[in-house]
Amino acid sequence: MPPMMYVIIGAVGLALLFDIINGFHDAANSIATVVSTRVLSPAVAVLWAAFFNLVAMFVFAPRVADTVAKIVKIDGTDSAYVYVVVSGLIGAIIWDLITWWMAVPTSSSHALIGGVAGAGLAYQGLDVIRWDNIWKTVKFIPLAPVIGLVLASVIMIAVFWIFRRWRPMSVDRFFRRGQLISAALYSLGHGGNDAQKTMGIIMALLIAGGLMKPDTQLSLMHRETSWIILSCHLAMGIGTAMGGWRIVKTMGMKIAKLRPVGGFCAETAGALTLFGATHFGIPVSTTHTITGAIIGVGATTRLSGIKWGVAGRIVWAWLFTLPVAGLISAGAFLLIHHLLPAL
Repeated sequence: MPPMMYVIIGAVGLALLFDIINGFHDAANSIATVVSTRVLSPAVAVLWAAFFNLVAMFVFAPRVADTVAKIVKIDGTDSAYVYVVVSGLIGAIIWDLITWWMAVPTSSSHALIGGVAGAGLAYQGLDVIRWDNIWKTVKFIPLAPVIGLVLASVIMIAVFWIFRRWRPMSVDRFFRRGQLISAALYSLGHGGNDAQKTMGIIMALLIAGGLMKPDTQLSLMHRETSWIILSCHLAMGIGTAMGGWRIVKTMGMKIAKLRPVGGFCAETAGALTLFGATHFGIPVSTTHTITGAIIGVGATTRLSGIKWGVAGRIVWAWLFTLPVAGLISAGAFLLIHHLLPAL
């Protein structure tokens, strides 16, 4: 077996490791509201979310994967592009682990995209980047949380009006059951959008290694690509089942105190945003989306109930994710280039 095949196999393993890390890093997004409202225990909630992350593979077409696979213009005859993708993964994983340890809910998606773009820039400069796909992602850095916030506010106001004659205890009991559905829908959207980003990275690796044609379409019906979809969703499910309680506390308890009705509205708004983005092939941040939705619910009930200091800290981490992950990945690629001067 040629030495490059070992590199590609190792890189696919690294991509699936990223998917697992993404799962436990972003598990907080899927379960924060349902745990903070005490509808489910953390252990049951992560299993609930993991199951629907897996189910997502049968629901959404892999349009997000196609976008991510085309962040960089890959030449299948140049093996250096394999190291570009590997460096992007390294940068994303390092940034994810740093922010997980700091308990800051940043975007694994933006870390991955910023990482691959940074490594591509380090190798071939500006011309190698597909700026239309980068711009599609960058636009939704502010749009995803704003859409989540607006939808959550509208849903919350509608729920207040529809249930205005109900007793508070009856409303609470009703939405405790409803949150099981909204948490499932949000986890479905999370699995659909986030697992596809790793699929796109694996596709890019195989194209860079000359093992797959650039126009290959991902499908569960095709043997040569079905293993990519299955393994990425399985890795995401395993990572989610491992959970990330440090970030759950930030997402579900420190931004705004939620009741079951608020949790239902936040998760439903987040799910609708993710469904739309995945349908149109836009890789969005599930973290940004649910944070915006939680703030939208909190602002509807009481502006002073939102911990703006925590929200501000999260926003700063969002702004730094793309460039910092890109710099780490660029450094990783230059190090590899130094160690392997034949590239």
